[in-house]
Amino acid sequence: MPQIDYDLIVLGGGSGGLTVASGAAQFGMKTALVDDRKNLGGECLHAGCIPSKAFVTVGREMQNARRAAEEFGLKMSGDADFDHVKERVRNAVADVQELDDISEFEALGIDVYMRRGEFMDPHHLYLEDGSVIGGKRIVIATGSSPNVPPIENLKLLPYYTNETIFEAEKLPKKLVCVGGGPVGMELAQTLARIGSSVTTVDSGDRIFSKEEKEIAERAQKELEKEIHFIPNSRVVRLEEDNGRIYAVTEGETERRIEADALLLAAGRVPNTNNIGLEKAGVRVRKDRSIDVSSTLQTSVPHIYAVGDASGGYMFTHAAGMEGQTVVSNAVFGLRRKINYNALPWAYYTEPEIFHLGVTEEEAKRLEGVDARIYRIEGKQVDRFLAEGDPAPLVKIITDQKGNIIGAHAVGRHAADWMQQVTAAKTWKKKLRSFSSIVYPYPAHGDIVKKAADEYWREALFNSPVNKVLKKYVAWFR
Repeated sequence: MPQIDYDLIVLGGGSGGLTVASGAAQFGMKTALVDDRKNLGGECLHAGCIPSKAFVTVGREMQNARRAAEEFGLKMSGDADFDHVKERVRNAVADVQELDDISEFEALGIDVYMRRGEFMDPHHLYLEDGSVIGGKRIVIATGSSPNVPPIENLKLLPYYTNETIFEAEKLPKKLVCVGGGPVGMELAQTLARIGSSVTTVDSGDRIFSKEEKEIAERAQKELEKEIHFIPNSRVVRLEEDNGRIYAVTEGETERRIEADALLLAAGRVPNTNNIGLEKAGVRVRKDRSIDVSSTLQTSVPHIYAVGDASGGYMFTHAAGMEGQTVVSNAVFGLRRKINYNALPWAYYTEPEIFHLGVTEEEAKRLEGVDARIYRIEGKQVDRFLAEGDPAPLVKIITDQKGNIIGAHAVGRHAADWMQQVTAAKTWKKKLRSFSSIVYPYPAHGDIVKKAADEYWREALFNSPVNKVLKKYVAWFR
């Protein structure tokens, strides 16, 4: 079979890879896209963001129904139809899949190869059908897979990851979740709402260990109403006793937790094995992630890596942003550096967690920065009071000049009403600028304006100008 040569080859059809391939093709590069799944869209579409958010929505609807029944004297009975739940998830994936259909990319002039590929050398990929394609430049966007921790006798129970839980034959009645990160918590809370009894075991002293401490603690307090947590522990083995299976933990104390299934949510591992990186000369770190520069180039300059494969921020929107940077560099020959300063993320538990920039603890360690903290509770905002939402909390962190260096929130739909802070940080607007914005009353976003009002109160009352203004008001009056 004759070799086909391309200006650019993209290995991996997830968010980052699709961004690069479509961008390159639209700017006239002869482009190939190689992916070994049945459909494009990557982990996010088929096993991550889209199915999990459809799943979370089902759980939220069921929880809202229970709350309404309890408050207004209605009656609810019966168990959830898990098959119908899974159908909702499949339908959501199918709807989004239409946007990532192969034909959409072929229409851009991209040659799409739905088969496994691996490097033969720095410029060539061998495809599983025996064909060879060559690329002047190559982008690795192979994503990541769930980490399966070394648990003794793991096969005694069915175990699921975020990639397989949506295909479980039946709803687990007693579930142990291994890991207290965002993926585990989103799924664990939803499973609890659908009808599982869930225990989460995590090696840290709290869940969401990388988040602003007060924000994470507020979220955990709400989640503990639905899920049992065992901190500072890890599941080391499964044991059978009189026909029952127990997950055994080590940590502060040894525990035996009866379970009929496990949910493994102990991190993710880059998909970099078995793609021939050693033949291409691409350097890989100990955690299997690809070592990249600030321009997203690997140790081989014409080969780039984006998304989970490079081991950075494992978020779909981060991969898309990296893909845009690679289009600039690989297509136009620029040397743009990736900048994560205004990269937000959110965890879609209830309440949600929003994260942007540095935490309070990190800010205090910054040299030359006199960090200021502006903290607003939801009970200070009429909209949250009207909705009876107990959780909202916002912490905005600025430097001494009022520049936003961090913003964190917890509350229902926090990712939506905090996105305005991302825009402000991106456009280098100071916190004080929110005071001049008029919000439709009553708006959730008013909580950010109240933080800006706190800034002005502090600035004016501690300023010599305040004394002059008071004298002027007294004279004018």
